[in-house]
Amino acid sequence: MTYHSTEPVPRPKSTGADIKTFVAAVLLTFGVGLLGMVGWAVLDSGFGGFLGLVGGVFGVVWWRKIHGKAFPKVLPAKSVVILAVVNAVLALILLLTAG
Repeated sequence: MTYHSTEPVPRPKSTGADIKTFVAAVLLTFGVGLLGMVGWAVLDSGFGGFLGLVGGVFGVVWWRKIHGKAFPKVLPAKSVVILAVVNAVLALILLLTAG
């Protein structure tokens, strides 16, 4: 005979993992917007912005394929750093094309 407890299993506190997930969500959202603006700036039209947003959606789908979920609970710090670097490069491209 087996005994099944009805008490919930205590979850370990993972504030660091929650912060990484929040930062990744902010960076993904900001990156898609930046990609849309870079597309608009490079092609100088609304169609460029549309292409940038489509590219951003494909980027989020790719991110989801790699990590299993768009915003997973356990996220490597390396992925967040790479995402931050990509956002910095997109912002630099946007600044260079705007001038």
